[in-house]
Parts: sequence; structure tokens; C-alpha cells
Amino acid sequence: HVQLVESGGGSVQAGGSLRLSCTGSGLIFSGHAMGWFRQVSGNEREFVVAITRIGGGVYYADFAKDRFTISGDMSKNTLYLQMNNLKPEDTAVYYCAAARDKMLEVNAAGYDYWGQGTQVTVSS
Repeated sequence: HVQLVESGGGSVQAGGSLRLSCTGSGLIFSGHAMGWFRQVSGNEREFVVAITRIGGGVYYADFAKDRFTISGDMSKNTLYLQMNNLKPEDTAVYYCAAARDKMLEVNAAGYDYWGQGTQVTVSS
């Protein structure tokens, strides 16, 4: 049984930082393409960043390139998303996801497993 659990969300003021964590069980992160997405109620899930299997490459959405950093601790089967200089428009539920048999995936439909999400709220 595969399970992804996100944590680390919360409420911050604009300009602040948060580090999200995603811990998995029932799968090995290094064998999956991994990604972070976010979703505002009523909108489609939006791509944030993806990392290839084995962590060989990373691809960021344009809005995330200079402010967000993805990393992982494969020994702990944990993925991180460091978010700096947060803006009110970053307010969303953030999800981590894993894709089988993919080297890299930027489309939500391409992912097989999802966490329950963690809320990030940025106030101005």
C-alpha cells in the first residue's frame, strides 16, 4: 500500500519561508519521478516542480525557479520543497506525487500516487 504524507504547511506573511516535507511508504522514491503540485479551490492542480528518478534532474515551473528548491533524502524516502520569499499568490494546497515508470513528469495526469496535501497560506 503506497502512502505519501505531506507536512510543513502553515500560515506565513509575504516574504516568509516554509519547508514542506513528503514522506513515502510502500514505494522507493529513487525509483519514481517525483513532483510537487499546488491547487487553489476551484482551479486545476498546478505544476510546481519535478525531479527525475534517482534525482538526476529537476524541472521548475517559471514562478518557482528563483524561490523554490526541491530536494530529497532518499535514505529517509522523504522529499522536500523549500519555499522562500513567499507571495500571497502562492496560497494553495500543496501536494507531492509519485509517478511509476517515468523519468520525469510535469503533468498531474501522469502521476500515480498523491498525498493528501498541506495548506500553505501567505498573507500580505
